[in-house]
Amino acid sequence: MSRYNSKSKEQKEIAKDRIKTLFKEAEENFSLDPKLSNRYVELARKLVMKYRIRMPSEFKRRYCKHCYSYLMPSKNCRIRTKDGMLIVYCLDCKKFNKFKYKK
Repeated sequence: MSRYNSKSKEQKEIAKDRIKTLFKEAEENFSLDPKLSNRYVELARKLVMKYRIRMPSEFKRRYCKHCYSYLMPSKNCRIRTKDGMLIVYCLDCKKFNKFKYKK
């Protein structure tokens, strides 16, 4: 018997849809209220942890891994490429994330 109750597939699918909706809302509302966008990212991360699912790959690069703020290029992050790496520098917490990319 599992120590934790496993969630059903339907619940996990609903959580994934909600995560997509939250990131869409974060993108739309960033120009009006960046704090609200950060809150949407926080809620999406809580859903990922609660339902023990992976964050969809298209959303992994849209928030800072250190301060969990929603990243909008040229607004609160700087993006550079160097040696096959994509370097995203967060202007809120002054830290950076590196991602590999194919040349």
